[in-house]
Amino acid sequence: MKQRVAILGSTGSIGVQTLDIVRENPDLFEVRVLTAARNWERLAEQARAFDVDSVVIADERFHAPLREALADTDVKVYAGADAVAQVAAAGDTEVVVNALVGYAGLAPTVAALDRGKKLALANKESLVVGGEYVMRLAAERKAPILPIDSEHSAIFQCLVGERAEVRRLLITCSGGSLRDLPREALDDVTPEQALRHPQWQMGAKITIDSSTLVNKGFEVIEAHWLFGMPAERIDVLLHPQAIVHSMVEFDDGAIKAQLGTPDMRLPISFALMYPERAHRPSEHFDFQSHPQLTFGAVDRVKYPALDLAYDCLRRGGTAACTMNGANEVAVAAFLDRKCRYPQIVRTIEYALQCATFVAHPTLDDYAAADAEARTLAREYLGLA
Repeated sequence: MKQRVAILGSTGSIGVQTLDIVRENPDLFEVRVLTAARNWERLAEQARAFDVDSVVIADERFHAPLREALADTDVKVYAGADAVAQVAAAGDTEVVVNALVGYAGLAPTVAALDRGKKLALANKESLVVGGEYVMRLAAERKAPILPIDSEHSAIFQCLVGERAEVRRLLITCSGGSLRDLPREALDDVTPEQALRHPQWQMGAKITIDSSTLVNKGFEVIEAHWLFGMPAERIDVLLHPQAIVHSMVEFDDGAIKAQLGTPDMRLPISFALMYPERAHRPSEHFDFQSHPQLTFGAVDRVKYPALDLAYDCLRRGGTAACTMNGANEVAVAAFLDRKCRYPQIVRTIEYALQCATFVAHPTLDDYAAADAEARTLAREYLGLA
């Protein structure tokens, strides 16, 4: 029987690759719902190609052209951020792939889990911002969360079938687009430089986050919530080749690693098909083409965002929510050439220093913390 799938963020990198997996496995999956932020043209094309039941465009300005583009079909067309969360919960879909970017992914995550649906999660911010709430809800509803991030998928794959105590998680880090640039040159980094990731083809926001290591810090927080591991037992290792996607060290000293080419289709297919694996004969790793795999320590002076994330994890409450909100504003400003590259992390620091802290937040507290963080970030950058 086919799994009925909703893909939130279907026009982005993860969404497009998820549709590739569906296309490769037409007997296993049926796409019922697709959503996008603004790219209504691609959304309309996808809706036709996969004969979906409904689509949502989050930006309401594009509702009319999308509706017109699909007027000769039976596809139901909705608009608005609230509608994205509603379709995540509604209908007869069994699997929700959350490939949204940023804080916008939290409400659909909560909506899907509240209905007990399987969640294939690429939106790490759902756990960064509201990890305690999200994991509690998933447990109450007995709703499985399968990670799509390559690092967390790797850890999950290393843990499958294990009953031994885990000593630590080792999250690998490519170093991003600026790993070979000296610290003193960061002041002059342009968006074009920061967007040239040497290994992964990703969206603009996550590529910038990878260059600052905000993304890696968020992955530490996500790993804490997914695997119940305290901050002091989660380490980050620089691994420029991006072949070892992450590792788990057990109490006897044994270390398991998951290796593979930098291709997100592998973790996507694993999340969708678990406990089975996809048949992908075209995917073949050649060890002779990768004769050397190296590892090193992260330069914590060059990448202060990593320690900020660890601090937010230890503080708990709304700290990580504040970090995320400020980062989203600062990254957007950098991409729009309204701030310099080092100001991204300085904006986060300012917001964390000035923001209200709530130790045991509700969903409303998260929303307030996110709004305050964005206001503080705009204030710091002179965008208010």
